[in-house]
Amino acid sequence: MPYNFDELTERRGTGSMKWDVPEGELPMWVADMDFETAPEIREALMKRAAHGIFGYTVVPDTWREAVTGWWERRHGFVMEKDWLVFTTGVVPAISSGVRKLTTVGENVLVQTPVYNIFFNSIRNNGRNIIENRLLYDGAGYRIDWEDLEKKLSDPQTTLMILCNPHNPTGMIWTREELGRIGELCAANHVKIMSDEIHCDLTEPGYGYIPFASVSETCAQNSVTCIAPTKAFNLAGLQTAAVMVPNEELRHKMERALNTDEVAEPNAFAIEAAIAAFTKGEGWLDALREYLEENRKTVRKFLNDEIPKMSLVPAHATYLLWLDCRKIIVDASELCRYLRKETGLYLSAGMVYGGNGREFLRMNTACPKERLLDGLERLKQGVKTYEEYAAESC
Repeated sequence: MPYNFDELTERRGTGSMKWDVPEGELPMWVADMDFETAPEIREALMKRAAHGIFGYTVVPDTWREAVTGWWERRHGFVMEKDWLVFTTGVVPAISSGVRKLTTVGENVLVQTPVYNIFFNSIRNNGRNIIENRLLYDGAGYRIDWEDLEKKLSDPQTTLMILCNPHNPTGMIWTREELGRIGELCAANHVKIMSDEIHCDLTEPGYGYIPFASVSETCAQNSVTCIAPTKAFNLAGLQTAAVMVPNEELRHKMERALNTDEVAEPNAFAIEAAIAAFTKGEGWLDALREYLEENRKTVRKFLNDEIPKMSLVPAHATYLLWLDCRKIIVDASELCRYLRKETGLYLSAGMVYGGNGREFLRMNTACPKERLLDGLERLKQGVKTYEEYAAESC
């Protein structure tokens, strides 16, 4: 079935957080796609809506079968149905895990630059943020293993939040890297929460490795957060899961999610997830090809039109990490300038920690016409900013 990813669906006036911006602005910031979800999912939701009664909803075995079947088919990982616990979102699950698996004043380690909401889940609960800064050589990121081992060995460090694949850099961690992280954490009595929400958004020809699939050590010491929301653009339906092979750890997470009242689905959350994981493969594969073409378009445009800005090579997510070091020291200033002068709304890299101050994050999950509009705004904005900066010297 052909899918039309070129359609410019109007999102203003729909309560969209992304598009609640002034007229004339082009938002390419938050991780929310401008594509309508798979028709198979829309059909399932319309069928559920047609029933007309939306009472309390249970989590059926068909949901567990859909999730486990997807991970076995798509990612080669066989999980047991009992390992799964429904939750309304990955972020609520991470916050619940921080509260349940650590105590106030302990350290939670993250690898920066990283998804900034991790910081909220840690800081808002009275825990300390510990950064294992990823090393950047101008061509890509790698783990600083010496620093990681040192910080994990601190008795105050009791939890690591892993981003797999990594947001915002788009890195896909290798089996060897994940295994080494797992061994270091286990040796230092540090639990792991692995956020794998972007796992289905790899480029064609590239897969991701589920952290819990790497070894029994990784499986027994981890909580994995998964969801169809990023891949199928369903964030507003609040549907996700935690996958926990270890029985004791799973019991703790079940109690945490129930205590925090984030373990019960709304009437549409289950139907959407089942449809995504049982009928959405064709749409997702077509989406991944479209996103790959968008990435190629951005790379070529930067090379040809904005050579001082470069795209960090990556093979996952639709969030592109733009290196601005040859233009400006603090990309936050450029981010503000672009929005004010061109209406292009990107994410300033500083909020992601690490060396993010020198980068911008760009969401390219949109029709090509909209992407080209954004790139032209970026080109014009960089040009006039450099002229402005030169005049100000």
